Amino acid sequence: MYQHGGGHGGGPQEVALTDEEKEIINSVLARAETIEAMEQERIGRFATRLDSMKKTACGDGQSRCLLCGETFGQQGGTSVLCSYCKKHMCRKCGIQNSRSSSPVWVCRICSEHQEMLKRSGAWFFKGQSQQVLPAPLPISRPRGTGTESPRTQTPTHAHHQPSAQPSYQSDPGAEDYTERQEQQDNSYSNIQNQTTLGLLEFILHYEQGNNTLRCNIVKAKGLKPMDSNGLADPYVKLHLLPGASKSNKLRTKTLKGTLNPVWNETLVYHGITDDDMQRKTLRLSVSDMDKFGHNEFIGETRVALKKLKANQMKNYSVCLERVRGWSRLELQQCLSREGGPEERGRILVSLTYSTQQGCLIVGVVRCAHLAAMDSNGYSDPFVKICLKPDMGKKAKNKTQIKKKTLNPEFNEEFSYEIKHGELAKKILDISVWDYDMGTSNDFIGGCQLGITAKGECLKHWYECLKNKDKKIERWHVLLNDNTVKDTDD
Repeated sequence: MYQHGGGHGGGPQEVALTDEEKEIINSVLARAETIEAMEQERIGRFATRLDSMKKTACGDGQSRCLLCGETFGQQGGTSVLCSYCKKHMCRKCGIQNSRSSSPVWVCRICSEHQEMLKRSGAWFFKGQSQQVLPAPLPISRPRGTGTESPRTQTPTHAHHQPSAQPSYQSDPGAEDYTERQEQQDNSYSNIQNQTTLGLLEFILHYEQGNNTLRCNIVKAKGLKPMDSNGLADPYVKLHLLPGASKSNKLRTKTLKGTLNPVWNETLVYHGITDDDMQRKTLRLSVSDMDKFGHNEFIGETRVALKKLKANQMKNYSVCLERVRGWSRLELQQCLSREGGPEERGRILVSLTYSTQQGCLIVGVVRCAHLAAMDSNGYSDPFVKICLKPDMGKKAKNKTQIKKKTLNPEFNEEFSYEIKHGELAKKILDISVWDYDMGTSNDFIGGCQLGITAKGECLKHWYECLKNKDKKIERWHVLLNDNTVKDTDD
């Protein structure tokens, strides 16, 4: 029973709610349950991510880094102290707060925990009793049968108080707030409506002649607010599927404080073959950058590259979707590759046999979407080439080291004095390595060119032998294959 104000000077009287009023209250409760379920799912993702970080921590926080297990000391790395858990970690696994006058370090576990408290609102509700939604009100008649006469009194949640006469006034501001709240509730209740995440506009162009895929990220509209100020700091990340999670990602710059960012930024994938265009999918995801926490996912869209026509630009304007799993086609492609060598990136190599100099000139032009070997998500790559057999130390050459990149440009050439007739008996080993100071270098991937090779590697070598004094450039896949891997010296 709810109380309504009485008329003609009489005291307040209790009047039962109509079925229409009960239906309105029940619909509000239903929307509240939907929002609560979505919120619990969002908080659950934070908790799962935090638990995963704790399980992968492999150090003691004293003599070894809490997260990666790196040993501290004279030959090891420098340790810093987390201001929350008082555990030691290396600088790679810590986050420095530059806002304070003196540097304050926080380990990634504590940073993730603070981020979870902030984004879930647990810091605000800590110590308060848990609020439970009331049960739906019973309705005496079937929905949609009959109508009730509108009431002139306004219901209130106050109990019967004979000594006071409540007054009610309409508030235009409250009406505007109610309208805005209903619009927000409707966006939550219609879970299938993905337009609340925003719209992304971009242009794709596959240049078949030079094996490049150009992705022009134009702009986004109406992105979902992610920050407490009702805005976001969005950026776009590209990822070719299937593929190593960190080896072929590109991203735009971050635009601060906007829900309608305009990038007009072109990102380029090199070494994309016709075979890649038939079997790969381009994933475009939009995220909100958080300087002192974990970047938060907003939405994504995916494009099957086989739908693109070579040398023709195609414009897209699509609604962002929430996270989804692998498609059946992507799973089949991944399963079909299991058991074979792992793809670790691409390398662009040029071959020229100079009749005037009597030598083979090998050019290392660039690499594309290499596998990340360092904890920072990058590599410090360099390339080794070796012409064998029976060429001795003069057959081995190295490029310069390129720091912190997965798409290095070398543009270096090496020459081997050899007769043209002897090339058919030789094999050119090409391997890419990640440079690590003080420890052995990590093998990324490699390939072999020669008469005994297969596919593009054989074709490239054959064209070099056939076309003297002509530079032949080809992209080659780098594989994590023991037959290619050589000792790092």
